[in-house]
Amino acid sequence: MIEVVCYKLLKRLNEGDFVASSAITKYGFRIRTRSGLIVDNLLIHGRDEVDAERKLRQMYQHCNILQCTVHQPAKSTELAAAR
Repeated sequence: MIEVVCYKLLKRLNEGDFVASSAITKYGFRIRTRSGLIVDNLLIHGRDEVDAERKLRQMYQHCNILQCTVHQPAKSTELAAAR
């Protein structure tokens, strides 16, 4: 049996058991573009802040980062309680 696993998103617990990893986090950015416009609430996924900033700079070259915030995903127990 061939098992294909994306190691960035999944962790192997036991034989055949997988869970989503918390290695990917959302980062919220507030930036000033090179033309001077302010862009709020840009959400970018990344393994860490450096990875998210690299992705941001690929889309918005020569921008100034004004603010960066971390958006942690809600736990499944908190989501169940909210329903």
